[in-house]
Amino acid sequence: MRVEKLKATYAIETKLVHFPLHPDTPMEGRSMAEFYASRGTDPEEAYQRMKTLMDQEGLPYGRRTHTYNSRLAQELGKWADTTPGGEAIHDLLYKAYFVEAKNLADVDLLVEIAERVGLSGGEARSVLNERRFSDAVDADWAKSHQYGVTGVPTFVASRYGVVGAQPYGALARLVEQAGAVRRSG
Repeated sequence: MRVEKLKATYAIETKLVHFPLHPDTPMEGRSMAEFYASRGTDPEEAYQRMKTLMDQEGLPYGRRTHTYNSRLAQELGKWADTTPGGEAIHDLLYKAYFVEAKNLADVDLLVEIAERVGLSGGEARSVLNERRFSDAVDADWAKSHQYGVTGVPTFVASRYGVVGAQPYGALARLVEQAGAVRRSG
């Protein structure tokens, strides 16, 4: 993946900052047909565009009938990032949503995903029920707003940024422009 290649090539640290892509989506979800109709977008065209981008990145991408609210998944991910090995949850959240078309607002599903990466299911459920990382996600949303983020993915390095699925070369130029140093070897 591009970000892993950047981390191997340059002496950089990465940090995931969450963004409220569609925070008004109800927890039970919204049909993709309704979502695209509200934007005047052809659903098949949108799917094919995303599928092509994902194929170019070597990422799996399924066909979804609904879009779901990802707020709880973001809170779970923020918690997972504070635990050893927890960052692995992000790949499983991606797969659950974009490949398997699962509802990321479903607490039982999120607990199951946490357990699959070796995290405590009981602790995950408590984190979600008590909304322990709500403030941290709110801070991420504020930072995204401050940076002027309007879509995902957005990559920011120092005061520079690029929006959208970018080729590796564009990301390498971004980190170099921000002063990243190449690793030796």
